[in-house]
Amino acid sequence: MSYKVVLLPGDGIGPEVTAAAVEVLEATGVDFEWIELEAGAAVLEREGTPLPQRVINQIKEIGLALKGPITTPVGTGFRSVNVTLRQELDLYANVRPARNLPGVPSRYTGVDIVIFRENTEDLYAGVEHRVGKDAAESIKIITREASIRICEAAFSFARREGRRKVTAVHKANIMKLSDGLFLECARQVAAQYPEIEFEDVIVDAACMKLVQAPEQFDVMVMPNLYGDIVSDLCAGLVGGLGVAPGANLGVKAAVFEAVHGSAPQIAGQNLANPLALILSGAMLLGHLGEVEAAQSVRTAVARVLQEGIKTPDLGGRAGTREVGRAIAEALKK
Repeated sequence: MSYKVVLLPGDGIGPEVTAAAVEVLEATGVDFEWIELEAGAAVLEREGTPLPQRVINQIKEIGLALKGPITTPVGTGFRSVNVTLRQELDLYANVRPARNLPGVPSRYTGVDIVIFRENTEDLYAGVEHRVGKDAAESIKIITREASIRICEAAFSFARREGRRKVTAVHKANIMKLSDGLFLECARQVAAQYPEIEFEDVIVDAACMKLVQAPEQFDVMVMPNLYGDIVSDLCAGLVGGLGVAPGANLGVKAAVFEAVHGSAPQIAGQNLANPLALILSGAMLLGHLGEVEAAQSVRTAVARVLQEGIKTPDLGGRAGTREVGRAIAEALKK
């Protein structure tokens, strides 16, 4: 069976890490038909937008995309490319695993956390305006529908994967209506999964507990803004954004991406770490039902890291291409 996937190499280091990820995915023996499209800085110069509508339409049609980092212009009227994709495609669940990998420097061991971040509303809905000359207002939107479906995604994942606990993160002690509604929905969904332990933790306390003893957490679910912050915090626990994969899931489409930036300062120098996008590719394989291939990629990544083949950000001397090639070779063996 052949799978059609939209490929967005992006800009900056995006084309380099994307090439490595494609080499690894093809080494699994799974048959892909890549539909490569442009988005980002180069398209902005030509067309006046970093994300042309035809790109969104193609992802809607095919339903799957593998995405490299894409620069969003700072200080202009353009919204984040990532936020636009999530809202246009209704990619309501951002899923971010954070797991220790062999050979990756970390102060922690035994970290294996999966974060489910609501992806379409909260302060990231972008509903804001100026109030006179000296003030601005941003509106926090929390709905029952969005809260229930992200909590259901987290609990169904926990049941399917044999996870023991789901933690809902909130600030309902202060934002009693908005975060209070999210917490109410989390408790409602938790009641349908009696075999899974449920707890709720205030976001600031959750951050403290994560750096004290991250092994106490398993699956975490939270609104958009907290999810953005906490998922990066968890990436820091296991070695940084260079090893942090991500998936954006909806009913009709799914986009898998490295969550780090485009790092234009090292673009074209064969220095970028491709592991985040390679591991995102493993998540893509799992989403397609190619479970053995997905696990093979993770095993090959671990083997290559144990052999000391890693990029400078992880303390190694290998380049982007060398790491990708080594993982692909490990798969073939």
